[in-house]
Amino acid sequence: MTAELILGKEVSQEIYGELEARIAALKEKGVTPGLGVVLVGEDPASQTYVRMKGKKCEELGMRSETVILPESTTQSELLAKVDELNNNPGIHGFLIQLPLPDHIDEQAVINAIDPSKDVDCFHPSNVGRMLIGDPDFMPATPAGVQQMLIRSGIETEGKHVVVVGRSNIVGKPMAAMMMQKAKGADSTVTVVHSRTKDIASYTREADILIVAIGKAGFITEDMVKKGAVVMDVGTNHIPDSSKKSGTRLVGDVDFEKVKEKASAITPVPGGVGPMTICMLMVNTVHAAEMADKKRCNQ
Repeated sequence: MTAELILGKEVSQEIYGELEARIAALKEKGVTPGLGVVLVGEDPASQTYVRMKGKKCEELGMRSETVILPESTTQSELLAKVDELNNNPGIHGFLIQLPLPDHIDEQAVINAIDPSKDVDCFHPSNVGRMLIGDPDFMPATPAGVQQMLIRSGIETEGKHVVVVGRSNIVGKPMAAMMMQKAKGADSTVTVVHSRTKDIASYTREADILIVAIGKAGFITEDMVKKGAVVMDVGTNHIPDSSKKSGTRLVGDVDFEKVKEKASAITPVPGGVGPMTICMLMVNTVHAAEMADKKRCNQ
C-alpha cells in the first residue's frame, strides 16, 4: 500500500478560489483587505517568507505593507510601530515576523497587538478564544492542517490524534483545535514531546499522526500504525551536495518508508507548507470583514 498524497497546493487553491469572492464583496463596499508584516533584522528565511506573503496579497488583489526594521531596533521603537499599525484603518491585520532579536521581549510585543488585527493568532485573547471554541482567528499552520484533513475527506470524529510537539505555534494549538466540538475535530487527542518516555508507544496508536517536533526523519516506519494518516509539519534543511544551495528540505517523518505504511501522508516540501500563507490570507480577509461589520454598526 502506498499512501495517498495530501498536497497543500491543491487544497490552498480551493480556498483561494473561495477567498476571491469574499475579497470582491468587500471591494464592492470600498474595502480592500490589508495585511501588514513587520520584519526586524535580516534573517534570510524570514525575508523569503515575508516576500511570499506580499506576493500572495498582490495576486489576490489585497493590500500589503511590509515594514523592515534594523536588527538594532529597540523594544520601544518596535512597540511604537505596533501602535501605529493598530491605529491604521487600511491595515486590517498584521503580524510581527518571529523570531525577534534577543534584546526584544517577544511576548510583550505580541501582547501589544490589537487582538482584532492579530492574524497570527498569538495574542493571549485569541489563544483563549480558540481554546474555548469561540475563535475570531485560527493559528495559520494548525488551521491549514485541519483544512487539509477536512477537504481530503478524512474523518476525525472519534479518531485518536497524536500530536508530536508542544510549541505555541503548532503543537499546543493543534491539540486544542482537534478536541473541539467542531467539523474536522471531535478527536481524542494525545500530545507527546521531547520529555515523553517511549514516544513510539503513543505514535503507534494514532489514527491521525501530526508531527511538528523539528527533527529531520524523527518518525520512522516502525512508529506508525498501518493505515494511519500522517501530517508532517516539519521543515528541516539537511546537507545535500547535489543541490545548488548545499541543502534540501525534509520533514520530521521518514517519508519514503512511512508512505508505504500510511493511508495518507503530506510530503515535504509540497504538503503543509503552502497552507500557512493561505490561512494567513483567510485570517486577513476575516479581519477586514469584521472591521467592515463594526463600521456599519456604528
